[in-house]
Amino acid sequence: MDGGCETLKNFRKTFLLVFIITVLAFLPLTEQIQQVSLNASDELTAESVNQKADLSAQINEILSIEQLDGSIAGVSVRDAVTGEVLYDKNGDTRLHPASNMKLLTSTAALETLGKEYRFSTEVLTDGNQKGKVLHGNLYLKGKGDPTLLEKDLDQFAEDLKKQGIKKIKGDLIGDDTWYDDVRLSLDLNWSDEPYYTGAQVSALTLSPDTDYDAGTVIVEVLPADKEGEPAQVRMTPENEYITIVNKSKMVAADQSKDISIEREHGSNNIVIEGTMPIDGSASKSWSTVWEPTGYAVDVFKKSLEDEGIKFIGQSDTITASTPEKAKLLTSKHSMTLEELLVPFMKLSNNGHGEVLTKEMGKVVHGEGSWDKGIEVIEDTMTDLGVNPDTILLRDGSGMSHKNYIPANDLSQLLFAVQQKEWYPAFEYSLPVAGESERFTGGTLRSRMKEDPVKGNVLAKTGSLTSVSALSGYVHSQHGEKFIFSVMINNYLGSSGGIRDVEDRIATVLAKHEF
Repeated sequence: MDGGCETLKNFRKTFLLVFIITVLAFLPLTEQIQQVSLNASDELTAESVNQKADLSAQINEILSIEQLDGSIAGVSVRDAVTGEVLYDKNGDTRLHPASNMKLLTSTAALETLGKEYRFSTEVLTDGNQKGKVLHGNLYLKGKGDPTLLEKDLDQFAEDLKKQGIKKIKGDLIGDDTWYDDVRLSLDLNWSDEPYYTGAQVSALTLSPDTDYDAGTVIVEVLPADKEGEPAQVRMTPENEYITIVNKSKMVAADQSKDISIEREHGSNNIVIEGTMPIDGSASKSWSTVWEPTGYAVDVFKKSLEDEGIKFIGQSDTITASTPEKAKLLTSKHSMTLEELLVPFMKLSNNGHGEVLTKEMGKVVHGEGSWDKGIEVIEDTMTDLGVNPDTILLRDGSGMSHKNYIPANDLSQLLFAVQQKEWYPAFEYSLPVAGESERFTGGTLRSRMKEDPVKGNVLAKTGSLTSVSALSGYVHSQHGEKFIFSVMINNYLGSSGGIRDVEDRIATVLAKHEF
């Protein structure tokens, strides 16, 4: 018994000695492994720092050009996966975004209204049909649709004809009460409002073509046959709401063309002046309409007349609200918001930005106004991580010189929206660098036409007097996705060199290696 215990004790001592020797043998190896791990981590950290420094140096060099002297450039670059800020130059400085404001409006609309949202337009009556005569008023009720075309009004007229209506004993009434009656945003310059970029906003409006510049009419000036006589003028759509004042003059073929097309402030007189050579090319302009509600009603009346539907008695054409008990005769729904975002964002359609702003106010707060719509945009931005105390919003298009937002907030917005279900629709709406097709490349179709940026940079442009901006996404050579926002304010001279700065920064990111 004692011998067995002694043997067991000796075994335990031997085992313990072997164990201690083994542990001591592995300690240096463990330290080596830890050291290798630490060294690798240090090397990765150092490499990351060096890469950031290299990126910063390249962008800083771009921003050092003489043309930017006296201006302010705000630049923010983020890792699209982590959201980490990789570069920041005046990133927290509030700047005018110009049409980069549309990034806020479009994402707020997708979040608030949904990508399947549609606008509508209705035709109603407060009367009754007896035989072929409609005894009562006919209402054209707009609910904000910026895509309403003349052919849609033609379809309404055809629908009424199919219902057996040949005569209307009542008034033709345009109803634009879905929104308030404020036509222009607070800071729109009076000098901008004759042009399509400053169109008036009404809940009942009309677009002349599928660019959907609502509240505008296309005016074309073409050569006439003889010198000394006025040039020919064509309007699309044809209407009696607009008056053409033609002061143009035909000149010999060897003389230069100098044609201006401009609507007089406060009226619907469109004045055409200048010279048109006998063999000259057509001049074309999208001119805004003063009070677009009446414009839509006028074209609708023409559509009714073309279908043989006449107004009888003491009928008039006016604007008023539709009675609640009015009967719906026909209607039309617009394309979805997802589809509307393509002309809105790619062509930078200002009118769409303002309509969407009022529509969000109407849907969320029951008031189709800029104040209520902007309130919705601000609340949505807060939910997406944008600091509400750093921004000032005045419209939905970016035309205002009193909109302010820092570049870091724009890049934060572009980071946050990637997690949204509707993000693919938003990304698809962004202009694509170097792609020549208008509804693909949009406002970037003539920029960044070479690899590695062509087809790679998806970004919203922005341009106002002394303001240029570009914010969006780009992939590096190895597939890393970057978010960037570049806003340049207070520059003088040509915008070409300023846009080149934006394009060069996007190119640096496309060529960068991690």
